[in-house]
Amino acid sequence: MDFRQTQLSFEDTSIIASPNFGAKKKIDVISLFSGCGGMDLGFYNSGFNIRWANDIDPRACETYSKNIGDHIVCEDITKIDYDRIPDGDLILGGFPCQDFSMIWKREGLNTDRGNLYQNFVEVVSKKNPLMFIAENVKGILTANKKKAINKIIDDFSNTGKFGYVTKAHLVNFADYGVAQLRERVLIIGVRKDLKSHFQIPLPTRTPNSYLSSKEALEGVEKVPFNNNHQNIKPRTVEKLKLIPPGGNFTDIPKDSPHYVKGMISHVYRRLHPDKPSTTIIAAGGGGTWGYHYNEPRPLTNRERARLFGYPDDFVFEGSISEVRRQIGNSVPPSGIKPFAEEIKSFLEVIKHKIDVH
Repeated sequence: MDFRQTQLSFEDTSIIASPNFGAKKKIDVISLFSGCGGMDLGFYNSGFNIRWANDIDPRACETYSKNIGDHIVCEDITKIDYDRIPDGDLILGGFPCQDFSMIWKREGLNTDRGNLYQNFVEVVSKKNPLMFIAENVKGILTANKKKAINKIIDDFSNTGKFGYVTKAHLVNFADYGVAQLRERVLIIGVRKDLKSHFQIPLPTRTPNSYLSSKEALEGVEKVPFNNNHQNIKPRTVEKLKLIPPGGNFTDIPKDSPHYVKGMISHVYRRLHPDKPSTTIIAAGGGGTWGYHYNEPRPLTNRERARLFGYPDDFVFEGSISEVRRQIGNSVPPSGIKPFAEEIKSFLEVIKHKIDVH
């Protein structure tokens, strides 16, 4: 993973001395597989103009529309006429990741859902943006014996009128201020004809300064939105009492009537107050909800949202399970914001260069 400072390199660097250099250029964004808007929120808050967004989940679209804007189109991307999509300088989104996840069966490119990235490629090919950024799970790097990521990068690199210099970056969002150890892959492409090189921003935190769960959840009980507590069975409470903060089901003694076995590490995982959360997942039963470090109970959705860096006035629409899925499938808005800010500076220079030439 390359943590060097963002740099810009041009064949013609005389633009830097231009008297108009620094003029702000509006950067138009097209968003695909937008979900409830976690990634878009980071870019929206960085001053990008999001012209069009799309997702297939009605509840996620309701959440997006309520908090970001009514420019989201709630339709199946495979059935949308791409001519309906406006042009943009940047295309972003997180194509479906479940088929690449290391938690579930990884069929990768062998499934229709795994091949939805091709719709992303097709939109890039049609619109020829200056840049794109696609997010997915860490498992995409090894899916299909590493053939998946190589094909995806190759497809993006050779699409459109110009092609794209495309790189995959493994990012831990805890390094960028999120109270969650969430490793994700950002596939970033810059149009080849621009002859410009983008490098991801340096981390804003180190493991010694990660935002802890306790810090992230401070005062969360006062937030009136999406803070409902679930009714859980008494035997679940008894299981949780046997697990220390930061522990999981493996801490339950084998001779206990509450002992469980043969499960993934997320099962009955409790937060540790002095550490970031482990990865919050979108769905699953059997004790996968994520549990409080101090109280023997599942996290509320507002607590989950805090662990992703959503602001408290971001209101999610839907049932507890639907909101859990929206949050768990999203990009942490506070974690993607440093990338958005770097991309904004990068594209402002590029757009200025295009204008003066």
